[in-house]
Amino acid sequence: MVFTIPEGLHPDLNPLAWLVGTWRGKGHGEYPTIQPFQFISETVFNHDGRPFLNYFSRSWIIDEDGEIIRPGASEAGFWRIKPNNVLEVVISHNTGITEGWLGRFDGPKIQLAMDQGYSAPSAKVVTAGVRLYGLVEGELFYAYDMAAEGQTLQAHIWSTSPRSVE
Repeated sequence: MVFTIPEGLHPDLNPLAWLVGTWRGKGHGEYPTIQPFQFISETVFNHDGRPFLNYFSRSWIIDEDGEIIRPGASEAGFWRIKPNNVLEVVISHNTGITEGWLGRFDGPKIQLAMDQGYSAPSAKVVTAGVRLYGLVEGELFYAYDMAAEGQTLQAHIWSTSPRSVE
């Protein structure tokens, strides 16, 4: 598949142009406080011509046959490029958590670390996080390590998603 810069993309976002689109795939999750699980996800990066990407991701928990059991997590946010390949990302979750992330990008590799977080009174408290995004063999690879509920930073979810052709 030939890649082109999306029409109307703000020039500051050209280094992240490879992210723009819809990605759908499968992933796995685990954490000491929950049972291991599998999920399918849809992740969308789009733009409106201003110097940030809009981000939306949602998932569904699936059984061993790939059948949907129930809705999973969803999150929305904004990705902003700053000088020297720095990224500022804000993400809000359906579970009552909002996080600020700082990171760097190097071609199709993005590493983010949680800078600040807010948890609504009824939400779990996440104290640290690391996210990795990358383009691996044409698919979006994603991994999220988390420290929450008194646990140390450790692997939580990871997935690979091909770009959806629409």
